[in-house]
Amino acid sequence: MGMLVNVVVADTEDAGSIIESEKPVEEWKGFEAKGLDQAKFAMLHALLSGELFDEALDECGPLYGASDEGPWLMKLPDDSVARLAELDEDALDQVGEELAATEEFEEDGWSAEEVKGFIIQLADLAGVAMAQGRAMFVWMMQGEAGSLT
Repeated sequence: MGMLVNVVVADTEDAGSIIESEKPVEEWKGFEAKGLDQAKFAMLHALLSGELFDEALDECGPLYGASDEGPWLMKLPDDSVARLAELDEDALDQVGEELAATEEFEEDGWSAEEVKGFIIQLADLAGVAMAQGRAMFVWMMQGEAGSLT
């Protein structure tokens, strides 16, 4: 079992509605992914912010949990959203390469190309969030394991 993930852009006051949604990407702008989890988002935040992984993990903790079984909702740290939105294609490729080389992604068999694709999708959505003055949320639910492809 892996995680089914919806990454969406929304106003912060929409958090309660997002956690109650069965499929947030049908109601807010975003994308679906499989195989991501809190640790992978925390590792990305650590790479972007220069924080230690444990600190990043605390910042990427769930805001809400509908139940112990999920779904769970986390808000991506605003500084990482801003950083993703400002990076050019070469910098995004570099972040993808570094992230693909981490234990969190290697253990789950993610290729560098899969990680780069995820980073590009995330950066595109971060640009939307910054342009609209909104936040990025990650809705997670236990589901079938897999990757983006």
